[in-house]
Parts: sequence; C-alpha cells; structure tokens
Amino acid sequence: MIKQIPFSTILMLFISINFGGCSSQISDEWEPLFNGKDLNDWDIKFKGHQLGENFGNTFRVNDGLLQVRYDEYENGFDDKYGHIFYKEAFSTYLLGVEYRFIGDQVKNGPGWAYRNNGIMIHGQKPETMDKHQDFPNSIEVQLLGGNGKDERTNANICTPGTQFVMDGKLITNHCTNSNSKTFPRDQWVRVDVLVVRDSLIVHYANGEEVLRYEKPQNDKGTLLTGGTISLQSESHPTDFRKVEIVNLEDYASDSQTLKTKVDKLLKDRNNRS
Repeated sequence: MIKQIPFSTILMLFISINFGGCSSQISDEWEPLFNGKDLNDWDIKFKGHQLGENFGNTFRVNDGLLQVRYDEYENGFDDKYGHIFYKEAFSTYLLGVEYRFIGDQVKNGPGWAYRNNGIMIHGQKPETMDKHQDFPNSIEVQLLGGNGKDERTNANICTPGTQFVMDGKLITNHCTNSNSKTFPRDQWVRVDVLVVRDSLIVHYANGEEVLRYEKPQNDKGTLLTGGTISLQSESHPTDFRKVEIVNLEDYASDSQTLKTKVDKLLKDRNNRS
C-alpha cells in the first residue's frame, strides 16, 4: 500500500529545497566580520613571510578585542608591515569599524605610522601578493590619531597601487586628507565606509561624512568593482572592538533606496553608540 504524503509536507519540502539558502541571502542588518572570539575567518600576510604566518603573534584576540601588538618583536618593527584579510570579498556594502590606538609605537616604527592604521578595501587577494610586498593593492581608509601637536584628519584615503576620481579629476597622489576633526588620545572612534562597486565610496568618522570620491581603479586605469577587506599592522598598537558589515549588493543600482537604507543604518548605529 502506498501511503499518501500530506500536501503540507510537500509544500514544506518545496520551500526547503528552493529557499534553503536564506543564511547566504543579503541582509539589511549589521553582520560581524570579527566574532570577538578568534581569527578563524581571517588570513594573515606579513612582508617577507608566507601567507598564514602571524609574525610575532601580532594579530591576536584578547578580552573580545582584535588586537595588534608588538611585544614579541625582538628587533623592533623592521618594516614588518602586515595585514589581516577577511575570508570573503565584497562589492557593495557599508562597513563599520570601531578602534582605538593605545600605548607606545614599537621601536623603529616609521614616524608617519604613529597612531596610524588602516582599513584596506577593494583589495587584492592575499595569495596573489608578492612575498616581500608591503601593502596589498587596494584603497586604504586611513585611520589616524592625534599626536598632541598637529592637526591630523581621520578617515583619509591612501592608494597603494590604486587611484580614484574626485570632483571630476583623476587623483594620483598617494594620500588625500578628509575634512574630519583630529581624534586625540586613546579614545574609541568609529569609521564607516560606504562602497558601491566601481562608482562611489564615502567615508564617515563618528557618523559624519568626511570624504567622498568616485571610480576607484588600479594604476592602469581598470575600475575596481570589488575586492578584499583587510586591517593593517603598521607599528602602533591598536584595538578593534567591532568590524561589521551590511551587504547592500541588491541596492547597487537603486541609488535612492541605497541612500535611504544607509542613512537609517548610520543613524540607528550612532544612536546606540
């Protein structure tokens, strides 16, 4: 005897087969890239070292923080530039990072790297980097802290292997300052970055827009539509307590809806900070 399967069971099976990938669908909510527990979703690359070698235990997790530390460097910094890459690449998104600089710069760190770190976006894959390459080809959202003497704007742009367009002009300078204020001492700061494929990138410092530009591209003029996200090790100890993202790929071609969602996401996050 053949037992009939209820229609409700068939319907649920159909839904499960056709919509079972919900976890990978684009969400309008902040999703953590750093889970506060470990670095399992990240790849590490240091100048002069093979992919995956965490030189000097530089990148580590303590007390729920992603930390950049140099206490195990026996010979000072020695140009050991490093980057920690999230395992997936992205194209259209809103990225949020909360960080602070602490303590003293490691011995022999370059003067310009005092209270200096960065978020690298639209970056190359770490496995394609040369063993002795300083920085991935990418757009750097530069994180700067005050030095107690000079104005040091935050959320600037630097361009290792890249360039961009601002106000209709191609910008090939290595670094371009934002219009942010200086953030002194060891305070927590939030920097958000809106990235829309190869068309628009906007930097925000503590909720305020401080820089806007277009057409990110490599030095040969090829537009960058997406890429890796990484954080730097440039010689000053840094803590990251949040690294989170909202994937906005569904709205890349709908500028008005995208703006509405980004405004709400930033407002809601700043209200909770």
